[in-house]
Amino acid sequence: MTSLPPPSDGAASPYCRTCRRALYRYTTPAGIQTLLHAADLRGELADHRPEPVPLSQVRNPVMACDFCARTDAAFVYRCADQDTEQPIITSRTVGAADYRDRHRAAHTLRTETDGGLVNRWGTTWTACSGCAELVQQRDLYGLISRATDTLPTKYRHSRRLATTRGHLHASFSTVLSTLVPGRGRITPDHPLGIWDPPEAGGTR
Repeated sequence: MTSLPPPSDGAASPYCRTCRRALYRYTTPAGIQTLLHAADLRGELADHRPEPVPLSQVRNPVMACDFCARTDAAFVYRCADQDTEQPIITSRTVGAADYRDRHRAAHTLRTETDGGLVNRWGTTWTACSGCAELVQQRDLYGLISRATDTLPTKYRHSRRLATTRGHLHASFSTVLSTLVPGRGRITPDHPLGIWDPPEAGGTR
């Protein structure tokens, strides 16, 4: 059997030489290209600046699942590229007493935004074994639930959770509807995947 060619190294997200994790491409409203760690996008804060290098130059990369962020990615899929917009929060208003008692965990009463960051996801998506099963089943809502279960608590409350689910629905729908047949099995020596042809009669 002839295997599918793996994606080129340029098709994968750049990786950070310091933490060995994938970086995400963003464009600011001013048109400036920037790279962010996944921690920055998930409401946390990376403790170092990105040092981008191609995946092939990273020894023992930390392969996180692009769906749920678990660090045991087992497969890589190919699909259409897509852009999504994320508003930039310029200010938050919190209650004085709540801030005194809870500091950064204080409940946000109001936020103000200015423009948005445009995220270019790229054409390759990694998946852990659990998410890969849902991808094979085309289980969109299963993927959304699995992804939101790993988010920080502040993103899993009321309207914010509904907004998050909406963003995930749009992104994951595009992935599932544009999947290229076949998938790559990630190994330590082949972080871009060993690509097998699709199974006969199926989408693999």
